[in-house]
Amino acid sequence: MQVPAPVEYERATSVEEALALLERHGSESRLVAGGHSLLPMMKLRLAQPEVLIDINDLKELSYLRREGDEYCIGAMARHRDVLVSQEAGALFAILHDAERVIADPIVRNRGTVGGSICQADPSEDLSAVFAALGASAVIRSAAGTRTVGMDEFHVGPYSTVVGPAEMLVEVRIPIRANFGTAYEKVERRAGDWAIAAAGAALVIEGGVITYAGIGLAAVGAEHFRSAGAEASLRGGPASEEAFTTAARLTSESVNPVADQRGPEDYKRHLAGELTKRALRRAAARAQGQEG
Repeated sequence: MQVPAPVEYERATSVEEALALLERHGSESRLVAGGHSLLPMMKLRLAQPEVLIDINDLKELSYLRREGDEYCIGAMARHRDVLVSQEAGALFAILHDAERVIADPIVRNRGTVGGSICQADPSEDLSAVFAALGASAVIRSAAGTRTVGMDEFHVGPYSTVVGPAEMLVEVRIPIRANFGTAYEKVERRAGDWAIAAAGAALVIEGGVITYAGIGLAAVGAEHFRSAGAEASLRGGPASEEAFTTAARLTSESVNPVADQRGPEDYKRHLAGELTKRALRRAAARAQGQEG
């Protein structure tokens, strides 16, 4: 039986208390909410925090709401909250696309948006989604708050810019007109980690792409994005030829690792093919041709 190392337990009832506990216990403390990523790593002793700080009582961070030209998701919003939100799905179809294929209902009922992206697993779906959407992360400490783009937020596998005495409190997504988004994923079985996944976000005005975001999971994409493919799309038509070029550039840019889910060349091919499919669906939605 796999058993975690001994660990102390604290429970926070507010953001301020959680930050105070993080400051008191230092870098050997970890926040826990759903725990679906952290606890398995603790059982394998890949993570050995000395103190767990339970933040399940932080209802103040469980919101989804529109604020001006941004959509704000609190770090403690559960996956199910996002999936059942009609507003979130209407603004960003990619959120519902992705949430439907994240794990299973038990995980979606307990797992949190903040926990998912802070784990920074290379196969994590929402990290790819938020990369495509051009989202930003609001990070809070006792000294105040700072906001970073998703490009800055993830600095490597299982690593983010959130410091030892900081916590992610919110994700902000720009709301754009003429916006279409989509997510495509291939997995071995329902609810599994992706073999490869791609998300696309497009703004199309007068037939021209003015914003392009491509997010990738499980294929070794830097910052979960395909920056070269995005650049190739901006300023051009939303055409099959443009999507084919973007798919090729995506395949060339990723650095997948061979494992039990497949060899490198297969994953590289999937990255390109799923990018093309996501771009087609995003374009159709941006132009009102698909719900």
